[in-house]
Amino acid sequence: MYKVLGEFIPDNLIAGNEFPILTKGITLAKDQGVLLRGTVVGIVTATGLGKIADKSESDGAQNPYAILTDTVDTGEDDVVTTGYISGLFNAKALIFGGEDTAADHEIELRKLGIYLKESL
Repeated sequence: MYKVLGEFIPDNLIAGNEFPILTKGITLAKDQGVLLRGTVVGIVTATGLGKIADKSESDGAQNPYAILTDTVDTGEDDVVTTGYISGLFNAKALIFGGEDTAADHEIELRKLGIYLKESL
């Protein structure tokens, strides 16, 4: 007997394999709601916790650190998850805080080994 355990739906987040895709554990700060796969996070300097990247912040979260590998509900407690720390990603699939765009963070992401490409 076979049983369906899950379903894979391509989201076009990963744009190629020209650069190695590496992941790292990240602890996200609580009370941010649901953060979707592809959300770019920065690290708050005072706490070391991840928060959605937003250039208008001044607590460290204005600097991108990683791209979430999975959708995560931050709820009422800090949550441990994983993020991509290198690779080639679809700029149109990334999610940022505030009014930020991929163009706002592309140079900083490149310094981390995260490269962007305009994909379908």
